Amino acid sequence: MPDARRFPSAQEYAAETARHRAGERVDLDAEQAAMQVAYGNRVMLDFNDHCLRLTVFEGLYRWHSHPDSDELFLVMAGELEIEFEDRPRVSLLPGQCFVVPAGTVHRTRGIGRTVNLTCEKRGAQTVFKDEAG
Repeated sequence: MPDARRFPSAQEYAAETARHRAGERVDLDAEQAAMQVAYGNRVMLDFNDHCLRLTVFEGLYRWHSHPDSDELFLVMAGELEIEFEDRPRVSLLPGQCFVVPAGTVHRTRGIGRTVNLTCEKRGAQTVFKDEAG
């Protein structure tokens, strides 16, 4: 995987549209295999007022929170650590999931190449700690 990383801004993250439509079969294994980047986070589908994101990454993501949405993580491959400011971190292996409650400041760390699905409100607000007023 290339080393260059570019994390999206909060506005880019919220504005991303789904790559697939309801009623369309989505091959998540093929989608993740095609993501040969150091960090990739793509909206696969929208459902009701939520979206399903596919994330592939290695290493640390930024401290942030989603004030208006819980965030469900489901690991498909690798190991995902979720760190918190005020509680012990959680480690997830393939087939395991965890919900980060709305408003909780957290960051994720992929141990090796990690592939996970996240579900959150479509257009969920993201507040990065290093940009908070």
